[in-house]
Amino acid sequence: MNADDLVELEAIKRVKYRYMRTLDQKLWDEMATCFTDDAVAAYSGGKYRYEGREAIIEFLSRSMGADTFHSSHRIHQPEIELTSPTTATGTWAMDDVVVMTDWDLTIRGAAFYEDRYEKVNGEWKIAHTGYKRTYEEMQPRAAVPGLKLTASWWTTGGVSDIDA
Repeated sequence: MNADDLVELEAIKRVKYRYMRTLDQKLWDEMATCFTDDAVAAYSGGKYRYEGREAIIEFLSRSMGADTFHSSHRIHQPEIELTSPTTATGTWAMDDVVVMTDWDLTIRGAAFYEDRYEKVNGEWKIAHTGYKRTYEEMQPRAAVPGLKLTASWWTTGGVSDIDA
């Protein structure tokens, strides 16, 4: 591995980080820039499979776009392999928490993403992404005494409503 390879690895990490950030912030147009035109996404072990950038964005915006859907996806431990000057693969550990206030439900889980990347016009893009869960659990929020969502990017502008 040389210094040029490290620059390429960092660029790949940045596109994956941008994908996760735009997912949690519901920035669908910016997220679309992360994918190749013919990208494939296969979430939850392939249960939810979508082909093409538009189909992926449509699924994510429809299923996660509501103001009552709050998510936090954290990825780490990247294992990225450059397979050619314009292709790469990657495995990422992921931890996520989803708060669905309209369903009064919290979902927590972990997974491993398996990705393929392509360099298009000098920019790394996600050509395939998908994960298989190591675990997933759900909990009714009403079952936790005193649990209250006190800040939300969408409903409170990200400002806590707790008085100091």
